[in-house]
Amino acid sequence: MAKRDYYEILGVSREASAEDIKKAYRKLAMQYHPDRNQGDATAEEKFKEVAEAYEVLSAADKRERYDRFGHDGVKGGGGGYDFGHVDLAEALRIFMEEGFGFGSIFGGEGRTRRQPRGRDLQATLQMGLEDIATGIHKKLRIAKFIRCQTCSGSGHQQGSEPVTCSTCQGHGKVRQVSQSIFGRFENITTCPQCRGDGKIITNPCPTCRGEGITKGEETIEVDIPAGVMTGNYLTVQGKGNAGPKGGPNGDLIVVIQEKEHPVFVRHENDLVYEHYASFPDLALGTEAEIPTIALEEDGAELPLEDLNRYQKVQIQIPPGTQPGKVFRLRGKGIPDVHAHSHQRGDLLVKIKVWVPTHLSSQEKEQLKKLAISENFTAPKKSKGFFQKFKEALNI
Repeated sequence: MAKRDYYEILGVSREASAEDIKKAYRKLAMQYHPDRNQGDATAEEKFKEVAEAYEVLSAADKRERYDRFGHDGVKGGGGGYDFGHVDLAEALRIFMEEGFGFGSIFGGEGRTRRQPRGRDLQATLQMGLEDIATGIHKKLRIAKFIRCQTCSGSGHQQGSEPVTCSTCQGHGKVRQVSQSIFGRFENITTCPQCRGDGKIITNPCPTCRGEGITKGEETIEVDIPAGVMTGNYLTVQGKGNAGPKGGPNGDLIVVIQEKEHPVFVRHENDLVYEHYASFPDLALGTEAEIPTIALEEDGAELPLEDLNRYQKVQIQIPPGTQPGKVFRLRGKGIPDVHAHSHQRGDLLVKIKVWVPTHLSSQEKEQLKKLAISENFTAPKKSKGFFQKFKEALNI
């Protein structure tokens, strides 16, 4: 199989600087490192491929030969590739910065063992428009795994201590070496006896049975900013499930779900309100009272209850207003969650006609008289371009 281009492997252009090549290598080396992808042979091959590409492109003389002659320019005299090993100092610095121990570089047990982190939790918080408009401080009662109070999360009984695993000698991993016609192979896996802990609990806690966690609940306080919408979420760090055997806690993800509102329809930061008016009001013009979401900046005293929660504003509907007309009340919508000044959207008032369903005999007679009046006759639709064109050609 033809070898891939080294620049393509690192994802850089041929004009990339030495610093760009180093950054690309650091990123890919950590992504495909075997300790992070145990049991994934594909990742191990990609890691070797990345290391080979970096060794050539990081050396000015080798890079020059590669640019001129391709892969043939960096072949050794014996027919093999003369890339040797990645610079030890650079590799050591990269892996130590990322938490890897010396074993990662020399084929040892890998990173310093850490107890597994607790699982993240997700909670859905339903909110009405009024709370979304103002933002709220909320207390959430969350069922979760908490640290065992009997053993303080250690998993073992008080007065006893875990013993070193005899299978892996405390390393948490076991190494299997095999020899074949292709050479010597090493396979490093998690120890099946201690499940990677390196220690065995001989006297487990009777409450948590050696896991260090039990079922419980916690009341967690969160601050929800104004302007959130369905699908937005907040991450409360360290408030998820407790980690087993003293491991760190996971996070709590609070997902926002907006309740359907009986009065307003929301479109991002704008609100839409449908105002029904009678035909006489639209024909003669009138003044209408429109509800709005009341905020403290509007002079409202919160909290308000029921209909009093909607602050009223007056708008003028001019004579001859047609159904579908939209009046825009600026700054009467929902605050923008991303704006530092909490700039608000608008309230869009859409005019609709109220048509009565039951008429008295007298009302019917009055409407019949109005229906034949010239002002109450709907104008005929103007002829379109193609109709006029047909008439001109007498078609």
